[in-house]
Parts: sequence; C-alpha cells; structure tokens
Amino acid sequence: MTTPYPTGRSFAGLSRLSAFAVVTACYVAGGAAALITAVILRHHHPITVALVADLVATVVVFALSMVLANSSLYDPYWSVAPPVVAVAWAAVSPADLTTGVSARQVVVIALVLIWAIRLTGNWAIGWHGLTQEDWRYVMMRNDTHGRLPWWLVSFVGIQLVPTLFVFVGLLPLWPALGAPRHSFNVLDVIALAITAAAIAVETIADNQMRAFARSPDNHGRTINIGLWSRSRHPNYLGEISFWCGLFLFGLAADPHWWWTIAGPAAMVLLFETVSIPMMETRSLQRRPDYADYQAQVPKLVPLPGR
Repeated sequence: MTTPYPTGRSFAGLSRLSAFAVVTACYVAGGAAALITAVILRHHHPITVALVADLVATVVVFALSMVLANSSLYDPYWSVAPPVVAVAWAAVSPADLTTGVSARQVVVIALVLIWAIRLTGNWAIGWHGLTQEDWRYVMMRNDTHGRLPWWLVSFVGIQLVPTLFVFVGLLPLWPALGAPRHSFNVLDVIALAITAAAIAVETIADNQMRAFARSPDNHGRTINIGLWSRSRHPNYLGEISFWCGLFLFGLAADPHWWWTIAGPAAMVLLFETVSIPMMETRSLQRRPDYADYQAQVPKLVPLPGR
C-alpha cells in the first residue's frame, strides 16, 4: 500500500536505538509540558489538573509526530500516561490515610505499573524505528487523502480520542487513590483478581501471537492455538478486563463513583466499534482461512461448546 505522505522521511538511516532515544526525548518534552501545566493549575481539582496536563502532553506528542512524519509516535502514550496520572493522584491524597486505604493505593499503583511496563515493552519489541508506522494509520491516511487534512485526522482520530478514552477509563482511580472513603475490602480482592488475570491474559496472548508469527510455516495463516483458539481477540479481552478491574477498585473505595463505569463502557465501545472491526477486515483480506476461523471462534468472550 502506498501513502501520499512519506513516513519517517528523514530517519531512514537512523538506528533502532537512536530512534528509541528520539521517542524518549519527545516524551520527556511532553512530560515537561504536562508538569508545567500541572504547576500552573495546582489550585484546581486534581481531576481537572490531570485532564488538562494530559491534553497538553498529547498536543506536544502530536506536534512532534508531525515533525517526524510518523503518527506512531503516539502509540506508547496509551500505556505511558496512566501510571503518571495514578501516581499524581495518590500523591495528593490526604496524609492521614488508614492502613487499609494505603494498602489499596499500593496494590492499584503496582498493578497499573505492571500493566504499563508490559504493554510499553510489547510495543517496543514490535517497533523497528521511525520509518515504521502502524498499518491502521497508513490506511486512514490513504482513505482520507484529498478529503481531510492529515494533521486533523491524526490529531483527532489517532491521538486526541484515545487520550480522552483512556482518561475516562482512569476516572475510577481518583476515588481509589486520591479520595477514598472505605478501606481495602472484599470488592478490592475481586478487583485485584480481575485486574491481575487481565494482565496475565494479555501477556499470554501476545506471547502466543509472537511465537506463532515467528515461524515461517505460519506465514499467511490464522493463529488458532492457546487463548486464540477460544477468542479471536484475547488480547483485547484482557485489555477491557483490565479497565473493568480499575472500575471495581474505585467502586470499592467509594460507591458514589458508580458512574465511572463509563470507563470500561468506553473501552468496550472503542474496541467493538473501531479496533476489532479494523483487525477483522484486514485479516479477511490477508488470510484465506480467517472466515472459517470467525465461524468457529467467538469474537471476544469464550463460549462453552464453541
């Protein structure tokens, strides 16, 4: 597939390690801008501060992605921003927290950090440098060429919307980390089990896919082993479950924040209406056996007898 805009046009000779250094520098710049924003807005509510700082960092990463001619610069933002927001909210919590509340903070931050490190690492393993751009962005660029300016498509569709979805998903962490009313309880245990299982499912699914793709014998074939024999998108199932677990932590801390179920609901909407349809369409185009796979394996949740 050709693209009307060259990707990473100035970095063809840049080594992978140097490319990672460029990405790191871009994120340091975004983080610095977010920190300055947070200092300026320090007297406002922490949720407002986090949202505006998050948007400022997104704008910086977007601007640099335009300079580098590669919208995939934003890809690690999904997993880099949440632990920063989580730690920031925990840092402004009351100083006289009970042991039970402090225990929840430790558990939640640890889970978010594990999730973030794993997901960012998974991105890094598959990323080859600034000349590589996610195939979905290339498709979007070609589909909108001549109808919409690419900078607008990239900013809104690739960067702003995901940032907002992730922030909505993070809202349950405010009662869990910044303003808890209840100590660690049974619902926290359930949340811990779901969140940890979600991270495990994502990890296993990604490792199985990576091992399958490495074999030359599997070229052009659809993976149908392990978790992938029970769900067509077990990695997405794990991701959605992770955000459900975060919601339960918030609910355990303060049931008045029940409305933050909008977080996992937004994730379901994003994956069901955007991510999964795009993956399914591409798989049908590239793999002759994918239609049979669709008929045999459930889309997300494993079903008895399938």
